[in-house]
Amino acid sequence: MTNKILITADSTCDVPADLKERYNFKIIPLTITLRDKNYLDGVNFSVDDMYKAFYEDGSLPATAAPNIGQFIDFFKPFINEGYEIIHFDISSALSGTYSAACLAAEALKGVYVIDSEMLSSGVLLEMIEAAEAVGRGMTAAEIVRYIEEDIRPKTDTSFVLDTLKFMAKGGRCSGVAAMAANILGLKPGLEMKNKELGVYKKYRGNSKAFYVQYVKERIAGKKIRPGHVFITESGGIDQEIISELIEYVQQEVNPREIHHTYAGCTVASHCGPGCMGVLFINE
Repeated sequence: MTNKILITADSTCDVPADLKERYNFKIIPLTITLRDKNYLDGVNFSVDDMYKAFYEDGSLPATAAPNIGQFIDFFKPFINEGYEIIHFDISSALSGTYSAACLAAEALKGVYVIDSEMLSSGVLLEMIEAAEAVGRGMTAAEIVRYIEEDIRPKTDTSFVLDTLKFMAKGGRCSGVAAMAANILGLKPGLEMKNKELGVYKKYRGNSKAFYVQYVKERIAGKKIRPGHVFITESGGIDQEIISELIEYVQQEVNPREIHHTYAGCTVASHCGPGCMGVLFINE
């Protein structure tokens, strides 16, 4: 019999419905504010809604972490049902979500909060490893150590961008830099390192060429754990390209499962359409 442990996360993990159901993940949404109206990420606000607003008048949403009270209200029913909780949050360097969850956990017994040091499917990779460890009978404390010491340092999270318009609009890069990148056909490659998302390379080429080059380079020479690999996109990519890359990863890595998923509002509001990542855990 497995321990009564529940895996939870904030909505930046971008978990699709099938994996949410399979592992019984529970998700607390961030608040999305657009045009002075508040929405719940992934509940009553979608990436398509965000893109529509951007192309209509240049509006981009602001995101807000759940506050301490909201976290307590989220955790408490599960604690009352006898669960221990292992909770994952987007990297603490990118959001105050982790800090709020930690403060909430101090008011409750049996809540373990993990700084994933990742975002999007990088968080989800850690969550899946934790859920599968529950199935192997590990205790909550053992799982936290396992994730923080063995899994998190080996989680490989990266993306390549097709446009810098959204980053420029959000103040993450200058309009001049975005224009220059567009003129020169540069496609920034971003990776999570030391909790931060930074540029590691600039790709060049047509839409198909730079996606293929990016994926091939990210997996080349790496011994990838034969578990789960994610190809995550923010929409707007030719699905023939996605299918080709899934086939390539299957041949080169032969993982147990390859998941094609979509980035949620937090990632997409910064990267815009055409962003894609290949995410996995190294041995």
